[in-house]
Amino acid sequence: MSRTRGRELPANYHWVALANTTAAVFMSTLDGSIVLIALPAIFAGIHLDPLDPSNIGFLLWMIMGYRLVQAVFVVPVGWLGDLFGRVKIYNAGFMVFTVSSLLLSFDPFDGRSAAIWLIAWRIVQALGGSMLTANSAAILTDAFPPERRGFALGTNQVAALAGQFIGLTLGGLLAVWDWRAVFWVNVPVGIFGTWWAYTRLHETSTRRRTSARLDWAGNLTFAVGLSALLIGITEAIQPHGDHSMSWTAPRVMVELIGGLVLLVVFVLIEGRVKNPMFHLGLFRIRAFAAGNLASLMASIARGACSSC
Repeated sequence: MSRTRGRELPANYHWVALANTTAAVFMSTLDGSIVLIALPAIFAGIHLDPLDPSNIGFLLWMIMGYRLVQAVFVVPVGWLGDLFGRVKIYNAGFMVFTVSSLLLSFDPFDGRSAAIWLIAWRIVQALGGSMLTANSAAILTDAFPPERRGFALGTNQVAALAGQFIGLTLGGLLAVWDWRAVFWVNVPVGIFGTWWAYTRLHETSTRRRTSARLDWAGNLTFAVGLSALLIGITEAIQPHGDHSMSWTAPRVMVELIGGLVLLVVFVLIEGRVKNPMFHLGLFRIRAFAAGNLASLMASIARGACSSC
């Protein structure tokens, strides 16, 4: 048995940590893709035509909002885990994810109001997912001995990839029955996982990086730049005046150019700060660069197929 803060941990604690975090990562990534194939059924259920030019923004935010929030918040919530306790932030993430899934499945509105409800709670759900994924690797690192960490982290990554692809199939199957079932599927798993995490996981790390500062400049430029770029693209494909699209509209150009400039500034900042949000040197590793490029292209392809 291992010891943490004066308490004895079961000899199989590392397997408990692996099983719980693997389920959480799987659920988080599954929900990032589960709505894609189900979008026609979801919009039909709330009686809104997503291909109407005035509604296309709702469609795009349903597709990309979840990914955007996870990309922006995964580093800050990981930092909060280091500061206040990885298990504490992870457990809170499980609860946030489960509650938002429940509220998504009981959308009380219709039409545009229903779409706003779904997008808002998807954003909250993505925040909960970020709290799970950002701290699961750290929990496993604390729970497993060095020689077994590769196996544990690899298992988590396999679960993440499986969640992305199973979500596509599962979303299509559930949508045939009821569009709300796309969100119901998370609720029983989330309730059990939350109870399991609160009762079985413990803070095993004695390290607290209280002296490490969050890369506020990097996080802000990345968040605002990526958001501006996404908003610009959303508005650019909507009608403007006599034109079918708005790529040349002054506001759209400001958003697109401003977003790109901020992302360039983000890259420059990351090359200078002591505790960067993202270590750009990792892209010198061919396998890392190729894997992330493939993941990016797959996400773009899935989004494009869903909006067709």
